[in-house]
Amino acid sequence: MKTMKLLKYSLIALVLGMMCACSDVLDEELFSQMAPENFLTTQEGIKSTLDAAYAEGYLNGYSHHSVRNIEEWCTDIEWETGGGENRTAVLMINFTWDASVGWMYGDMWLKPYRAIRNANVVLENVEAANIGDDLKQTYAAEARFIRALSYYYLHTWFGPVPLRQSPEDDIYLARPSEEEMRQFVESELLAVIPDLPAPGQEQAYGRANNGGARALLTKFYLNTKQWQKAADMAQEVMDMGDYSLYPDYAMLFRVENEQNSEFILTYPQIPNSPGNNYINGAFPEGFASDPKTGLTFLNSWRNWAAQYRLYDSFYNSFEEGDARMDLIMDSYINGQGNAVSLLNNNNTRSFKYWPDPNGLGNEHGNDVPAVRYADILLSRAEALNELNGPNQESIDLINMVRERADLEPLELSDFTSMAQLRTHLLNERAWEFYSEGKRREDQIRMGTFVSSAVARGVTNAKPTHVLFPIPQAALDANEMLVQNEGY
Repeated sequence: MKTMKLLKYSLIALVLGMMCACSDVLDEELFSQMAPENFLTTQEGIKSTLDAAYAEGYLNGYSHHSVRNIEEWCTDIEWETGGGENRTAVLMINFTWDASVGWMYGDMWLKPYRAIRNANVVLENVEAANIGDDLKQTYAAEARFIRALSYYYLHTWFGPVPLRQSPEDDIYLARPSEEEMRQFVESELLAVIPDLPAPGQEQAYGRANNGGARALLTKFYLNTKQWQKAADMAQEVMDMGDYSLYPDYAMLFRVENEQNSEFILTYPQIPNSPGNNYINGAFPEGFASDPKTGLTFLNSWRNWAAQYRLYDSFYNSFEEGDARMDLIMDSYINGQGNAVSLLNNNNTRSFKYWPDPNGLGNEHGNDVPAVRYADILLSRAEALNELNGPNQESIDLINMVRERADLEPLELSDFTSMAQLRTHLLNERAWEFYSEGKRREDQIRMGTFVSSAVARGVTNAKPTHVLFPIPQAALDANEMLVQNEGY
């Protein structure tokens, strides 16, 4: 039954994000009708609402920080000590998280649903707005993309979640089936590909294009184990001819190399809020300089009490000479001029998001790649292995990534089974994508998430941990929601 009273908020409040201050009880109602109709008949109104959808849907600033850390701290790559973040880190490291975790509610539930709400408002009003037809089509496609992106993330974290497709949907919606959820995300992304601009033709850098939609759909197919579709969509991205591997891995993530040919779906960051703040936790205690690169700490940066550490087992897993290790710090000079080793104490540091010379306080300008071309190559390699077992094309695709890392090429004869090549792909992806928040989904997809945790002594790890719990505040606000098994 539709709610008798639909809450209305001004678009000014929407754009400024003032709804974030509303009480938990009202959060579900925020996904209903809002915004003055006259404002949403203008190009300014539609674009402002679409911009608000991007702001909530893209993982920027602290939302990227929270999500990336949650996705990595429960894996075999990274852990954390110190600072206020440790309250959440301990839960992730020990698999003792529950429905009360604040980061999961604020950054992994509310923000996607706010993006969905804003996208739905655009779709509800764009057709009648005083805008040219071509721009209407583009705005509608972008809104559907942001909505699909948000559901992609929600599905990855929580499984099927209520599908809100209109501002006038009932406040209380039940969870769809797994098949219904998959069909919705797939159909939405397929539908927008023809209407989104080609790479480089977007109105502004970072906005949706048809390459990003194809790349996201590739990852959706891969994570839902639709192997043939994943292989085919990855090939579509490759056939576009717009993307390639950036030649220097160590320089790939630096601010001076933004908008490079490898970043397909990108979340732009700026050296003030919202910016990339990963490096603040990667700086070791008392860091003054790096003797290997000459990097010197600037007073405009911050070195947090929270310390993001890599496990020795991960550091030691790299092949000798792997250039991807160049972004892992294993020693430094402290403020007293003393050399400090980070080895053999689960304490090496990822400097993948190399400090921004113009970074201010907690914020650096390093863009966040949601999907890189290397991911597309390895996704197709994985899908083909799952379909056919070890094959020459999979080996060739992996070798493209390994060549950039200055490693010897693999041979097809090195692998005698699908499982053996799958294990190598899992390792290759760890070496390639550490600190990018992909390890959890990779381990879940390849069936090692729980067993890996148990192997490193996490006795609480159970099969039900492959999904996070629906946040308690969301359950309280929607009587139709049912909690995930095990919580």
